[in-house]
Amino acid sequence: MPEPRPVLVVDLGAQYAQLIARRIRECHVYSEIVAHDAPLDEIRRRRPAGIVLSGGPASVYEAGAPSVDPALFELGVPVLGICYGHQLMAQALGGEVAATGRREYGGTALHTERAGVLLQDLAEREQVWMSHGDAVILAPEGFVVTAVTDTIPVAAMEDPQRGMFAVQFHPEVAHTPRGTAIMKRFLYDGCGLLPDWTPTNVIERSVDAIRAQVGGGEVLCALSGGVDSAVAALLVHRAVGEQLTCVFVDHGLNREGEPDQVEETFARHFGVPLVHVKAADRFLAKLAGVTDPEAKRRAIGEEFIRVFEEVARERSGARFLVQGTLYPDVIESGSRTAANIKSHHNVGGLPDDMDLELVEPLRDLFKDEVRVVGSELGLPEEIVQRQPFPGPGLAVRIVGEVTQENLAKVRGADHIVRQEIRRAGLERETWQAFCVLLADVRSVGVMGDGRTYESPVVVRAVTSEDAMTADWARLPPDVLDRIASRVIAEVPGVNRVAYDITSKPPGTIEWE
Repeated sequence: MPEPRPVLVVDLGAQYAQLIARRIRECHVYSEIVAHDAPLDEIRRRRPAGIVLSGGPASVYEAGAPSVDPALFELGVPVLGICYGHQLMAQALGGEVAATGRREYGGTALHTERAGVLLQDLAEREQVWMSHGDAVILAPEGFVVTAVTDTIPVAAMEDPQRGMFAVQFHPEVAHTPRGTAIMKRFLYDGCGLLPDWTPTNVIERSVDAIRAQVGGGEVLCALSGGVDSAVAALLVHRAVGEQLTCVFVDHGLNREGEPDQVEETFARHFGVPLVHVKAADRFLAKLAGVTDPEAKRRAIGEEFIRVFEEVARERSGARFLVQGTLYPDVIESGSRTAANIKSHHNVGGLPDDMDLELVEPLRDLFKDEVRVVGSELGLPEEIVQRQPFPGPGLAVRIVGEVTQENLAKVRGADHIVRQEIRRAGLERETWQAFCVLLADVRSVGVMGDGRTYESPVVVRAVTSEDAMTADWARLPPDVLDRIASRVIAEVPGVNRVAYDITSKPPGTIEWE
């Protein structure tokens, strides 16, 4: 099956660039994110079916403000400008952008003057989400103004003959109720695309790509039991069958009962060959004295690879290693379009001198897409809907040194959190619910008639669609009460429980 031509989202510094890409995929069209300074030859090489210019916090008149090569508008590819991208398009094509002094932030009434291509599904007055200071006050020659607001004269404009479309508001956010309809009009009518980015097609393309890469070689799969590695394993098994051996490295950093669950599900339920490597002592030795989170991730990533290389040598020299790397992993580990927020052990944490060639069938997928593909492959609900768990495991949920004692504390507390969330029927309402041990902190407490001086635990529960942004979950007080009471009563060495009410951004979901 031929590779889909992507719609490229040009990242101009917006916090919503990833959200735009996800919204496009929700319309069943493949999208990728590129940096605003990506060379034109690179963009041309990708054969885009459409281009979206994201928003951004800068002014088009600022020195050093993000821009694009003006020749991008001459590629003959339909372009949609959003917010800052709208202003950039207007400026590049001869329109006029100005700081009017009348800024718009939040919900705004949009008045549609002409339906054009983009606004066919909107009423004459619609609510949209604005976030801008500058505004387009004169559209470029050949453009038709299709919408205004009470404050700005060009809230939407288009030149369908040249395939140019632009809106000042944000159609990608939920606060613009008809935003998806606008995106679909650009993709289907403006770009002439079909909604063919479907689970079935994703599976077929992945299988073809795996076979082309692997050929007749032996393949190992890093299996953790989570949805990402599970879907990757089944995709590779569908592609190459008995050439695949799954390897579960029990690094001793798993949650309660996970090693048994992995063996039960994959070795027996799916009949996929499984090698169980018990390596807890090795990983603990590597982590001894290590407290820096990046150093933890690097140590765990390197030791993973060393274990797999040993297994590969034992199995007649397997050449390939499958990993469940996702698109957000790649973005967050640093690229030309994103700062290095944290290294993921299976991306930025890998050693340079690997003997194994990586196979990453999920590298272009967001988490929600992986779940859908997993369901299509027949994975059971308890794995498909399993809450995300970091590859470095509980090591990055211990702020401080990873020791057997600290692992016992965080593992016991985490087990209670998950039990109570499940008992309250909140598993599907929370993206992740877990706890973090502040191993290097002590708090004074009273138990019975005695003074305690022990570690605090922080409970973290968030809601999200894709983990790129997240909000703290408003758990019922009685659930929090049960969690706190049980943790203090049942987990030795913990005498205080706190609840994290930080959203992402500014925080990340995990603490490390």
